[in-house]
Parts: sequence; C-alpha cells; structure tokens
Amino acid sequence: MSRQAAKAGIGFTALDNGFAAVDDPAAPQAICDRLGEEQIDALLRKRLAIPPHPFTASDRAAGYRYELSILQAEFSLTQMLDKPVAGRMFFEHVIRDNLDIGRPDQVALVFGRRLMRRGPHRAPGPFRTRVITQGVTPSLHVDYKRTRITQYHKQGRALRTETTINDATDFSIGKRLTNLPALREIGFSANRRLLHVQRLGHDPITGAAALDAITGAITTATGARIPGLRLAQRRSHALLQALLTFGCHTNGFTNADLRALTSELRGLPPGAVTAGQITYDLRRLKSHGLHTAHFLTCVHDRLLPTGLAHLTDHTCAPPLQAASRAYNRALENLSNTPLFAA
Repeated sequence: MSRQAAKAGIGFTALDNGFAAVDDPAAPQAICDRLGEEQIDALLRKRLAIPPHPFTASDRAAGYRYELSILQAEFSLTQMLDKPVAGRMFFEHVIRDNLDIGRPDQVALVFGRRLMRRGPHRAPGPFRTRVITQGVTPSLHVDYKRTRITQYHKQGRALRTETTINDATDFSIGKRLTNLPALREIGFSANRRLLHVQRLGHDPITGAAALDAITGAITTATGARIPGLRLAQRRSHALLQALLTFGCHTNGFTNADLRALTSELRGLPPGAVTAGQITYDLRRLKSHGLHTAHFLTCVHDRLLPTGLAHLTDHTCAPPLQAASRAYNRALENLSNTPLFAA
C-alpha cells in the first residue's frame, strides 16, 4: 500500500506495513477500496499466462479453469496514539482488566455468533485468553474456532487490533474469492466489537497525569519554574500532614503554626524550619493542588512503610512476604508452560 500511495503522490509517514500519518486519509482509502475480487483474479490470470497451462483451449471453453480460494484473511485496525507512553499504560490495564475476554459469552459478543456449548454442533474450544510477552511488548489473543484476534502495542506508537480468519467455514461462508466482501465485514466488525466489549475500571492515563502534575515541575505563564512535590521527600509529606491537622481547618493557621508542626513531623528541633521555607513550600503546594493530600499521606505513611517492612523483614515470615514469594513462584511456573511461549 505504501508503494501505491507513493506512486499516487500521497504524503505519508510509514509505520511498518501501515501508515502512522497521511496527508490525505481519503486518498489511500480510495485506493484500498478499489482492490476486490476482480483485481485479485486478474492478477492470477496474468501469472497463469506465463507458464505452460495444463488446460487446453477446448478444456477452458468447456468450463475447466483454476479458481482462487481464501486460505487466510487478515483484517486489522491500527489506532495511532498521541501519547505513546500513556497508550502503553492504557493497553497494559486493558489486558489486566479483560482477562475474561476469552470466555464463551464474551467471544459470542466479539464475533456476533451464537455459540452452542452442547450437542453435535457445539462450538469447538478451548475458550481462553492468552497474554504473550515477547521482549517487553505484551499481546492479547482471543480464539474462536480457527479464527484469532490479536491485540498489541505496535512499535510503541499505536494500538493494533487484527482478526485472522484461517477457515471461512467457521462463519458458514465458502472459501471462494467471491466471499471476500463477507469475510471483510466479519473481520472489521470483530475488531470494532472487541474494542467495544473491553472495559476499564478506571482511566490509568488520568491517574498518571494527576501524579505527574503533583511531582513534576510547573512553568507559570510568566516563565517562573515551580518544582514538584517529591513523594519520597519527608519535607513534602510533613507539609501535607500538617495541613490535614484538624486545628488548621477550624481556626486557620499561620506561617509560625506550620513551622512548628512540620518541624515536629520531620523530627527537627524547633526553629530548624524557616519562614521562607514554609512560604516556598506553600507556593509549590498552591500550584500543584491540595485535593490529593489525604490520599498521598495515607499511602506514604501507612501503606508503603508497612508493606516494604513486610517484604524486607527476613527475621520472620509476614503474610505479605509469603504472598509475594507464592506470587513469584506462580509467575515462574506459568511462564514455563507452553501457554506463554514467545
């Protein structure tokens, strides 16, 4: 397709065997729409005219001829991502939250087919969802008879969904080339249905953006650079803890109040924190927002210290450490099975 686009003078940016960007999207689509059974059959006839033909003229006049059949057909949907890193994060959460996509009821929705589970015409299995990792690129695989949908993060820049039909009779369609339009409708519909069925319990990109907004530096409209709040820095969390103190909400607070509170929370002697430091920290906090202060404080002071202590304490066997070991063993055993063979 890229050669056809270049021949037609269409500007584009390549993405492997597809397009990352096109100056005129309608133009290559029009070229693709021209490819049908007549053009493919004409190519076959052109090739068959080169070697000696086994059928004589009288044979061909009697109706004997070669006909093309569809051994495999692949239909893909490539969605380019404005922010590839966020896109990869999104796809990893899609995999994590949709491991049941291979269940019969989900497969029936994706392919728009009624699956018979019993009787002589029951749909063959197994029904499963496979997540295969090769290098650092995970891929999601869903099977229906001899047809498979594969979804993966393509070259770190796009979400690729492709349906590969290895036997047209899976959908009660013949294998002759005249059935290509019907197979095309099934393949493209399956891609769209998979994206429609997939669900997330939350938006990971929004959460990552909120975290970056807190921890990353901000440049104001006047060009002033305001550093972010470092989550692992005791000074930042002492300020958040101090602002959550009940007295600060009922009576308000002064710079001196915060100096006393943050000094105590940081284990510093009185007077170690200066008024300028508190003013600087409040300016940072005002720019980054306060609505997540309670959540960040709980995570930092309750979850992380306790969890890390359980994981690193080798004098006993806390439940979290035992669970971590069992989880790692299960992952090792699972990765050694043929299911996860790269």
